[in-house]
Amino acid sequence: MTITRYALVASLVGALAVPLLPGVATARSRPACDTAPAPRPDAEQARLADPRTAAFTERADLGEFVARFPAALCSTRNAAEARSLVDSWGRALWRAAVDRAQERRPGGDLPARDDRPLYWTRLAMTVRLAQWRPAFPADTGALRARFEDASRGLLDNEFSGTPGLRRVFVSGFDPFGLDGELRRANPSGAAALRLNGLRITLADGTRAEIRAVLLPVRYADFDLGIVERAFGPRLSPGPRSADQITTVSQGYPGLFTVEAWAGRARSADPYPDNTGALSGGTREHPVTAPGLGPGPEFIPTTLPASAMTAVQQPYPVALNTTVTEIPAGADAPVDREDGPTPGSRAVEGGGGGYLSNEVAYRSNRLRLDLAPRLPGGHLHTPVLTGLPASSDQLTGPDLERNEAAITDEVLDILRHATP
Repeated sequence: MTITRYALVASLVGALAVPLLPGVATARSRPACDTAPAPRPDAEQARLADPRTAAFTERADLGEFVARFPAALCSTRNAAEARSLVDSWGRALWRAAVDRAQERRPGGDLPARDDRPLYWTRLAMTVRLAQWRPAFPADTGALRARFEDASRGLLDNEFSGTPGLRRVFVSGFDPFGLDGELRRANPSGAAALRLNGLRITLADGTRAEIRAVLLPVRYADFDLGIVERAFGPRLSPGPRSADQITTVSQGYPGLFTVEAWAGRARSADPYPDNTGALSGGTREHPVTAPGLGPGPEFIPTTLPASAMTAVQQPYPVALNTTVTEIPAGADAPVDREDGPTPGSRAVEGGGGGYLSNEVAYRSNRLRLDLAPRLPGGHLHTPVLTGLPASSDQLTGPDLERNEAAITDEVLDILRHATP
């Protein structure tokens, strides 16, 4: 199956006014276009030097996206066309990954639910974009941001607005910790791909539609408002707004947790993000993230935790009420198992002081501004285990079985998350 099925040919023809499929411009019709060695890669892009990263793309039958993207870029004649093209290719990649996760796009020998092919394919395409030397002025940094948003489900991924359908909005994350193990997957990302667009019946008999986005593990993107861009349109009043939001990330071994509290601080250093960047905050000296609007130190979940924790198979589900705070009048952090005390400074929410906690805080801070009665909170999945011992094996039966079990239980928990 080729990329053209996913590349919105009609919209490209309308936007570009040229009858070209993405990536198949001819020498006669294509403007002059040069490529050059990519600028020095960041730590995330540098991992592409490992040949296993390309194998994720090829073994998921997504190789055409990388191979044909440079020619598609060279078919553009001005900055407006370039913006339209990266939007379209980003949306096409997102749809291909969703279709693959939901077994509508056969191809390759990696499991359908595997979130890693989307991650490595997107990253390889950002390098191709950085190598592009257009014949007109273009801000490739801004184009990358547009491509990232589109390929993560932030564009043209609205609820249908069908009357009578409850609208559930979910976010997941890219793989992370890749310097320790390049083959790592993230079950929250797999769940986002598996769930996007599904219509399900909730435990109370209500019908619901799920929409999902997949967020980067990068502080800089959070600083620039990717969480607010993802959640803002779904929280603004209207027939396509969410009725419930749930951020999802990978958490603890062998256990799902509904996090009772999200904290305002970053405090995860020296643990880096996927580019090697640090937050600037530690347990002893937490910091507030740049670009974060005013809000309380801790935000409680408003998800129906008792209903969600009724799910106990195959993994147990628990409500996590622990936080770390600096009490009012004190200067040292204190761990508390029963939530924060009045006037304290946040150090860690139930999800720690890393980006999994921050996505919960940012999305629910925005919810308090735009839709305070709407249920919202954070769900941690179990750690995904089961990688084969041999480093040249990308997948194996244990990994695939565990990932399927976790993503299926995410869906079961959401089915029970009724007010």
